Amino acid sequence: MKRREFLGLVGGAAASPLAAVAQPTTRRIGYVWVGDRETDTRGAGLRQGLADKGYVIGRDLVLEERYAQGNAERIPALIAELLELKVDVLATPGTPITLAARRATSTVPIVMLTGDPVGAGLVASLAHPGANITGLSVLSGDYSAKWLELLKEAVPKLERVAVLWNPDNPQIVRVVENLRQVAQALGLEMAVFPARSTDLEATFAAIANARLGGLVVTDDSSIDLLLPRIVEFAAEQSSARDLPIQHCGSARRVDVVLGRLF
Repeated sequence: MKRREFLGLVGGAAASPLAAVAQPTTRRIGYVWVGDRETDTRGAGLRQGLADKGYVIGRDLVLEERYAQGNAERIPALIAELLELKVDVLATPGTPITLAARRATSTVPIVMLTGDPVGAGLVASLAHPGANITGLSVLSGDYSAKWLELLKEAVPKLERVAVLWNPDNPQIVRVVENLRQVAQALGLEMAVFPARSTDLEATFAAIANARLGGLVVTDDSSIDLLLPRIVEFAAEQSSARDLPIQHCGSARRVDVVLGRLF
């Protein structure tokens, strides 16, 4: 499916404002997020972007939003629920959600926001995605090396660093492989820890006991939900010793910790 066809799905009804007022549309956009609506910046951005383009939700289109409330295992069921509603487009932020959507349908267009869609096997190429998927890539895998480089520059004596990641995300698997290569080149010892809500406190205890000198938080939608606690942990550690933290997302929260350290 061509990108022009994707745009037509959501743009047809709003192409003529007068027509949109005279004849309400039944077009539906399905949106799924692993967290909750109140803290979802991506969903807020989608709604604002639609408004900026002149779309009025409820008049020009219907936005069906579903939230997993932090339970990633609910994602397939929420996508199935949206498909039952015959949505015209699925908007999927994050690699795991997009993978679940792709497994659920090969016909409904999927508009994704993900790190490395080619590396995750979602699309054939950025220029020609193919199948029923298109969208945006933030290419976080390409600049992940900078996370370690910045830590080393900020703390020249840094020797050992912890990396928080979601092992269920194939995109992040590739990022961690890249980080290992960069760590070796920088002379850093790197230890990898899972970041899941069920074992986060055990992970923190392991990091604290290992006396690691820095913390890298990989860019993953499920980890975003844990950022407040991660930043709190880093702040706790910084009160006893310097534990610089590097993360590519939600920078304003992490800056609070960085500001206390440097």
